[in-house]
Amino acid sequence: MPSLAAKSSTKLPQAKTIGNIEQVAAFSGPMLTGVSVSQSGRIFVNFPRWGDSVDFTVAEIKNGRAVAYPNAQINRPNSSEQSKSLVSVQSVVVDPLDRLWIVDTGSIEFAPTSYGGPKLIGVDLKQNRIFKTILFPQEVALPTTYLNDVRFDLRRGKSGMAFITDSSDKGANGIIVVDLASGKSWRRLNDHLSTKAERNFLPSVEGQPLMSRPANQPPSYIKLGSDGIAISADGSRLFYCPLASRKLYSVSVDALSNQQMTDAQVAATVEDHGDKGGGSDGLESDANNRVYLTNYEQNAIFRRNQQGMIEPLIHDPRVLWPDTLSVAKDGYLYFTANQLHRQARYHQGKDLRQKPYSLFRTRIDAQPVALLPK
Repeated sequence: MPSLAAKSSTKLPQAKTIGNIEQVAAFSGPMLTGVSVSQSGRIFVNFPRWGDSVDFTVAEIKNGRAVAYPNAQINRPNSSEQSKSLVSVQSVVVDPLDRLWIVDTGSIEFAPTSYGGPKLIGVDLKQNRIFKTILFPQEVALPTTYLNDVRFDLRRGKSGMAFITDSSDKGANGIIVVDLASGKSWRRLNDHLSTKAERNFLPSVEGQPLMSRPANQPPSYIKLGSDGIAISADGSRLFYCPLASRKLYSVSVDALSNQQMTDAQVAATVEDHGDKGGGSDGLESDANNRVYLTNYEQNAIFRRNQQGMIEPLIHDPRVLWPDTLSVAKDGYLYFTANQLHRQARYHQGKDLRQKPYSLFRTRIDAQPVALLPK
């Protein structure tokens, strides 16, 4: 009978890290979600109003500090004039023309929305001023809608089109299409199976099953739908995934953009790309037609190559809930890690987050997708 090994000072095997990350900025105030980097290297982030004290919901990082953007005044929510203020921003994205677009959910602490709250705002980065505000009618941004993330194809229509996910956990999910010239918008894949949370989805984060666990209430499964979004390098396919799912889907951008097609015809173009190795929050793509996938279950970022295979890019214990991804012209992939899963709503009312939250980057030697008008 073999004897027990003697105690040793030898270091025991443990999980390996993959890739190299560097911290770009640290945040000791409210938690952030989105990040985007301009062509000249300016960095923008946002802080949704989920319960933390938020002085400004959109910021530019200057000398390592977050500064209200485009100004402090518009960052003060105004319930009497929602359309003229930033209520609670979930995403900021720089488009191929180097303009910043702000996705305002219009919802403080996930409350129902009303007209004027949910909107898409374009900011001229040369003049640091708003040049476009697109409000969504309530048949497009439903009272239950939670606008999440956005991608652009500027070759379509007169001034391009935007595509926004609705990740609501209280109502229908789907993708909202926006004609940037006219401001007209419409819903696609409304309540389609591919945009909805998987039934009884139970992710494991930091070795623990993650469920909604409000104080003094029974636990329930997470039901967040279509969240991450990325557009292919040629603009033909829009990739997306529900947050409460391990599946990756794509749909024809031609179909989304064609108002003459029926919902059934659009749905017929959906492709199920199968299991992607874990639950994802944000998605991103590069000019080499690769899709980047956060993996909040494994403190990781994966990449789907041109052949459709999933490969590891980052695995690091510091990547606590990778949220939003941004491919920048400097050849780096920027991403936020905000400990979303440690919020009080998942731990019987006890906030387990530890500051600071982080903005990281890793070198990928790739360029952003640039679907520009010819």
